[in-house]
Amino acid sequence: MGGGGLTDQSQCLPLHTRALPHHTSANRVFAVVYLCAILALLYHHFLALLHTTTVVSLLFLLADAVLAFMWATAQAFRMCPTQRQVFIEHLQHVAKESDYPALDVFICTADPYKEPPISVVNTALSVMAYDYPTEKLSVYVSDDGGSQLTLFAFMGAARFATHWLPYCRKNKILERCPEAYFESNPSSWFPEADQIKLMYENMRVRVETAVKSGIISHDYINSKQELEAFIRWTDGFTSQNHPAVIQMRMSWAIRCPTLFTYPEEKHQFAPQFSRLALNALLRVSATMTNAPVILTLDSDMYSNDPQTPLRVLCYLLDPSMDPKLAYVQFPQIFYAINKNDIYGGEARHVFQTHPTGMDVLKGPIYLGTGGFFRRKVFFGDPSETFELKQDHLGSKSIKSREILASAHHVADCNFESQSQWGTKMGFRYGSLVEDMYTSYMLQCEGWKSIFCHPKRPAFLPQLALLKRVS
Repeated sequence: MGGGGLTDQSQCLPLHTRALPHHTSANRVFAVVYLCAILALLYHHFLALLHTTTVVSLLFLLADAVLAFMWATAQAFRMCPTQRQVFIEHLQHVAKESDYPALDVFICTADPYKEPPISVVNTALSVMAYDYPTEKLSVYVSDDGGSQLTLFAFMGAARFATHWLPYCRKNKILERCPEAYFESNPSSWFPEADQIKLMYENMRVRVETAVKSGIISHDYINSKQELEAFIRWTDGFTSQNHPAVIQMRMSWAIRCPTLFTYPEEKHQFAPQFSRLALNALLRVSATMTNAPVILTLDSDMYSNDPQTPLRVLCYLLDPSMDPKLAYVQFPQIFYAINKNDIYGGEARHVFQTHPTGMDVLKGPIYLGTGGFFRRKVFFGDPSETFELKQDHLGSKSIKSREILASAHHVADCNFESQSQWGTKMGFRYGSLVEDMYTSYMLQCEGWKSIFCHPKRPAFLPQLALLKRVS
């Protein structure tokens, strides 16, 4: 009877709601008035053409007609904008924490001089500190440039994480990006914060010194295992020609998520697409952890809310949710550009306004970062999906030679040759804006998406950090 009561209670408590903003009616009235003004303008051009037909009058009519068409097609995103709200506290009535789906996080970087490794480290540490079961969380970092500087930075990050993550969980802090936290007001720090900050500064100085000199000092290598990790970086190992190198950093003793660093294999004459790295990560992660949920992040977009995965579960675990839901998209929110954003640098209409309106249709486009995907969406349409399996690997440890050999095999840059990867599987190729193109193709196959825009931004850029490093 207890189980039945729990089921009844979970059905009465919603995991999420959606509603129209209070200003929707005013926007619709304005759209009608604006439409009348456009029609009046076009009518004026038409009358002018009846009296005198000149090249200038034709050009004016054409220009206004094009602008009117662009305005009209954009109104679909403004007629029914949606505001969503989730109730994380109701999750316990739907699933136990032990039943949460595993989560793989993909972070891609390419150049240690354009994307400083310490910035990538901050992004990785912020998601490793999620309020999520650590045994179900894995972070993959792909370095398209194959730089040993990135690997060196994450060796230091793995050591620092053994102190930073327990500190975050113990004190329940919200700012879990180290750089953002230590730039905050010291009055909100806890007693051991000064010691943690000293550890972070030591790590940051080592990484930035190595990047500046281009050389990793042996004084910074703490063990024989770390030294062996750099053996594969030979004289012929360049950013344009290098094999795949998969390194794993983990510490179950202090309950840290698994951290993988993966310089993607690249050859000089291989096709170069930004989504090659994500598709390679899809295959590598499938052989190692195979989590059903995937988060993709830009290297400079750190987590600003440790409960973001729980917000996503409010949609993914909802029994009443449409099974065609492919991904949950969070907005890109920029700050510190200028006081009033007078030049529109925050691009709010692209990253916030339009996705809110698209949410009532088939859902927002994928913005290239901040998207939580179901892994199965990359392997077929909703009626015939399948996933990469690990059955042939059995219950072997991800540290085993068989697992690592399989991971290196699928990471080969020739693995996609004469396959459906990039066309019908994985992230799609064939466009300069492959993130938007991928979501467009997924929606054409029947998948849908949701826009989640909480009051506390889920992700923020490290603009202040980038300015300081540069």
